[in-house]
Amino acid sequence: MAAPSPCLPGVSVAFVRDWMTVYGGADRTMAAALELFPAAPIHTLVYQPEHFQETAIARHRIETSFLQRWPGSRSRHRGYLPLMPLAIEQFDLRAYDLVVSMSHAVAKGVLTRADQLHISYCFTPPRYAWDLYFEHLGRVGARRWAARCLLHYFRIWDQASTGRVDVLVASSRTVARRIWKTYRRHAQVVYPPVDVDRFQADEPRDDYYLTVSRLVPYKQVPLLAEAFNRLRRRLVVIGEGPDRAGVERAGGVWVELLGRQPDAVVRDHLQRCKAFVFAADEDFGIAPVEAQAAGAAVIAYGRGGVTETVIANRTGLFFDEQRVECVVEAVERFEAIADRFHPEQIRLTTHRFSRQRFQRQLAALVDREWDRF
Repeated sequence: MAAPSPCLPGVSVAFVRDWMTVYGGADRTMAAALELFPAAPIHTLVYQPEHFQETAIARHRIETSFLQRWPGSRSRHRGYLPLMPLAIEQFDLRAYDLVVSMSHAVAKGVLTRADQLHISYCFTPPRYAWDLYFEHLGRVGARRWAARCLLHYFRIWDQASTGRVDVLVASSRTVARRIWKTYRRHAQVVYPPVDVDRFQADEPRDDYYLTVSRLVPYKQVPLLAEAFNRLRRRLVVIGEGPDRAGVERAGGVWVELLGRQPDAVVRDHLQRCKAFVFAADEDFGIAPVEAQAAGAAVIAYGRGGVTETVIANRTGLFFDEQRVECVVEAVERFEAIADRFHPEQIRLTTHRFSRQRFQRQLAALVDREWDRF
């Protein structure tokens, strides 16, 4: 696949990222954006190079904050949240005409001059500080009052720092609504890139359901495990995280927990599963798009970004509440009409989320906003 043409040749560009500790979906999105700006350096609070050595990102110059040198910052960087607004404001970006921040926490808070254009691609406003605030408080135990005080002042900084951004870009319509609710700013929508071309939809389907997810509380994987234990259907879980023990307890013999797996194993399981199940309220949700690119129908909680990527009764089904009974009912409903879902037709709907489409839309947006600026 040919590399895209550089965007705004002759314009000096810098990227800003919250932190780079694991190569995840946000980093894949930034990697696709960086192909448009091959000379742009990256400024980030904390960087773990060992997770990026095999990626195109490693070819860029990477500048880190003072937090990089602090004890435990690389493995427990979220513990430094109180210092992150200060740290992000220390990046000196005066040498650049255009600043592109890729933000889900503090990256959009960098300081720029009036004669610099700042475009921020927002994956979401920080959910632990806003719409998931009370759920977050319920998990911090004895530190609840400290968390209340910290997040109160973090919200003040977060909202104020949004005024430093000239153009906001949202990763989905769901995120654009959150941005309006949180910041009272309009955001243009450019969906993240998904490498849909690496999947095929012609593999024979096996008799198992699949979910691919980090095992963290908001992903609700133990709920899925309990539902499939009740259904007495086989569920394969690919992923790792603090909820692993809860998944094992809830699923019993009907849940096969594979842990973290390489891309080739994930692709193989997506191309052979009976259907993909998903219980999170996500900003966008790359895994359900990858599942559809592999021809799998998706059974999902009907909130968040998945409502923009799954077409009801054509590429999947939704359940209305994050309850075991609702998952059970949705799976039984799917099995009653499974012959309506055709893998090749499901796959064809995913090209609207391709890497090439993302780069075309982002390049057009940057060109337009630069000319206007």
